[in-house]
This record gives sequence, structure tokens and C-alpha cells, in this order.
Amino acid sequence: MSEPVVLGIETSCDETGVGIVKGTELLAHAVASSVEEHVRFGGVVPEVASRAHLEAMVPTLEQAYTESGVRIQDVDAIAVTCGPGLTGALLVGVAAAKALALAHDKPLYGLNHLVSHVAVDQLEHGRFDRPVAALLVSGGHTEILLVEDIASDVTMLGSTIDDAAGEAFDKVARLLGLPYPGGPHVDRVAADGDPTAIAFPRGLMAAKDAERYRYDFSFSGLKSAVSRHVQRERAAGRELAVADVAASFQDAVVDVLTRKTVQACRDHGVDTLVVGGGVAANGRLREFVRERAGAAGIDVRIPRPDLCTDNGAMVAALGAEVVRRGERPSSLDLPVDSSLPVTAVVA
Repeated sequence: MSEPVVLGIETSCDETGVGIVKGTELLAHAVASSVEEHVRFGGVVPEVASRAHLEAMVPTLEQAYTESGVRIQDVDAIAVTCGPGLTGALLVGVAAAKALALAHDKPLYGLNHLVSHVAVDQLEHGRFDRPVAALLVSGGHTEILLVEDIASDVTMLGSTIDDAAGEAFDKVARLLGLPYPGGPHVDRVAADGDPTAIAFPRGLMAAKDAERYRYDFSFSGLKSAVSRHVQRERAAGRELAVADVAASFQDAVVDVLTRKTVQACRDHGVDTLVVGGGVAANGRLREFVRERAGAAGIDVRIPRPDLCTDNGAMVAALGAEVVRRGERPSSLDLPVDSSLPVTAVVA
């Protein structure tokens, strides 16, 4: 069959994303972010995010149509994130997708947000021709996945047992007096710091953790260690070396992420690694993963930064693969699932 044209809608958190793809060709990539509305709260407020999606949905759809030259009548299918994510936010996107599917008699596919973060890489680097491992790092998720088939066979190898990496960046940024969202600001400040200045802990890297938590992560202890360091410095009347703290913290995070991910690739005989999620835009993580994976003979694929954050193009990319494989569409009574497991590619 010819390459399917798919419209993808993403509203799992604070970005309203609409993407249109034809196979692995990106035709439109429209995103409206509500992040500025959450800054004064220091984090995402679900009700604020949901209302922002309602306001942005139609303008973002129109932007995607204009950018691509494709109208809704021309698409072969509509794909939408139905989980995991914030329930209220997901409901806005799923309701919009259902309305479009019903009004224009198009098949509807409810898709997994996490798997979409892997599929978007195909828009830049082509289809996966063999099994791949994936490291997903964002404000809400930190996982290592084994992807045997992007449309039907995804296994969770490990995940965080407490804070996600992006969440840890936000919390440490707050401790250091940096703005929300914390990740980009910590990365920027860390560039002027010494990553060896402070010996922050590496969670779940001890020998005793190797069996039970081999591919799992923990960042709550690291966050607490940063907090104690900041308190000690201020209590002693010393000026806080913000750049050194940021650099030492950031290296502690990316050290654990890359070491465990490379180990997972070796253990499962996988020679291709995809890195996705908002934190994949972090410069130090990109540097570490390319260096360590390269030394292990592992090919690294990382989408450009604007495709790492939440967007509709990633949903459309996964939708195109699902349609191409002839997977059954979702029902029009498709529910949202805030904790949808990664093994459920199509809901």
C-alpha cells in the first residue's frame, strides 16, 4: 500500500500538539505550549493544562493544515494519545480526535504516549530495521524499553521507582533559585560549573542493587543530597556555587542513565539505541550517551530537540506505522488511561 497520511493529536500534559505525516515524512509539526501559565506554580497544574488545550486545539489544528497543505478530508487516519498522562488533558485530545473521526468518517487510533516518543525518531532517521532499545527521559517518565516491533511488541525493562529525571531537574532548579521548567536552566548553568566539584550519590548503582534494580532508577536520594548540600552551605554563611552544584547534579543523573541503558543494550544483544523525551534535549546527556554507547559499539539515534518534547508529530509517526501494518482501529468509545502500560501500543 502507499504510505498512509496520518493526523496525530497530543495533549497528555502541557503541550497541545498536532502533527501530520506521510509514512516517515513529516508534513506538519504544530505545537502550542501552556508552560508559561504554569511557571508561577513551579509545576504543571492539571486543570490549567486542560483549559489551555481546549483553547489551543482548533488554532493548532488549523496551523497544521496550513503548514502541510493537507486538510482533514485528505488524511487516512487520526491518531491520538490516550495515555499515559494527565486525565483531564488526555480527555481534551481524545474528544477532539473522536469528533474529527466521526464527522469525517476516518479510522481512529488511540496510541501510547511513551511508544510515540520512540516512533518519532523514524521521521528523522528512517524506519527501524531491527529491534532497538529506547531510553525515555522526561518530566514524568524515565524508562528503558526493548522495542522488538514499534507497532506491536514493546517491553519495559526498567523505570524510575520514585522521581522521574525531569522531575528531579525541576526540584533541584527550585533549590538553586532557577526558573521552571528546570531542565534547560540547570543545563545552561552547569556549562560553567565543575561536574567533579561535589560527589553526589548515584542511585541504585551499588552491587546489592544489581539483581533487583538492574535497569531501574532512583533520583529522590540525589535530590535530597543536593538539598542537604545547599542547606549546609547557607547555614555556614558561604556563597552557594550554583554552577558547580548544577554540574555535579546533572552529571550524577546522566551518569546513571547512560550506564544502565548501555548495560541493558549489552544484556539484550541490541546494537541500536533511541533516546527520547524532553530531557533528551539535554546537552550533557547527549554527550554522555553518544560517548558511552559508541564505545560499546551501539548506534545512537536521537531526534532533534523539538521532536523530543511532547508533540503531535510523534503520535502521527506511530499512527502511520500502525496503519501501515493493518492494525485494527480503536473504538469510538475509546477511554483515556492515565497509567496506560507501555506494552499497550494501540488501545
